[in-house]
Amino acid sequence: MEEKQYIVDSLSVDESWRVFRIMAEFVDAIEELSKVGHAVSIFGSARDAPGDEYYDKAREVARLLGEEGFGVITGGGPGIMEAANRGASEADAVSVGMNIQLPFEQNPNPYANVSIAYKYFFIRKVMFVKYAMAYVILPGGFGTMDELFEALTLIQTKRIRSFPVVLMGSEYWKGLVDWMKATMLPEGKISEEDLERIQVIDEPEQVVRHIKKFVIL
Repeated sequence: MEEKQYIVDSLSVDESWRVFRIMAEFVDAIEELSKVGHAVSIFGSARDAPGDEYYDKAREVARLLGEEGFGVITGGGPGIMEAANRGASEADAVSVGMNIQLPFEQNPNPYANVSIAYKYFFIRKVMFVKYAMAYVILPGGFGTMDELFEALTLIQTKRIRSFPVVLMGSEYWKGLVDWMKATMLPEGKISEEDLERIQVIDEPEQVVRHIKKFVIL
């Protein structure tokens, strides 16, 4: 009995100290990102390579955003994240990589001039939203979908200010958008206003023009 009680007490102490680790990670991230200024968070697959269509589009849209005075924030890993950091650095803009250790994304890409390492997923997600003036989302997997619907939910429920949410790659997103229009909307699960928050735009120049309509630097 005493041994079991000791184990429980040890776990409780460890959980208590975890709170301080979480607080420290929040403080470090806020101190670093508060210097970034106007920035756009860009998401997409970690599995795209240079020369792939969406890698090149992510690189181009980030470069154009950088030339317009925006910083770029990504998850700091390879693929679309690398492309976006690369484009921002080519424009001599702030290029933020918020890396977290994952099986396929263990190392930060070399193009971020501001690099932040996270232990906790949920803290990184808060920072993506808190310091973004817009979201640009290219084709990706579960993580990309998670970031998309997290932002839409927070905007819908007015937990954060509304900002542009752009999907790049009309062919990739068509099935999802059509399903939302044909199923979610008629059944009253979302409203027309919710759908209007999403813009599907293919060309980098048009993405930047759309964001600039809503964000004044």
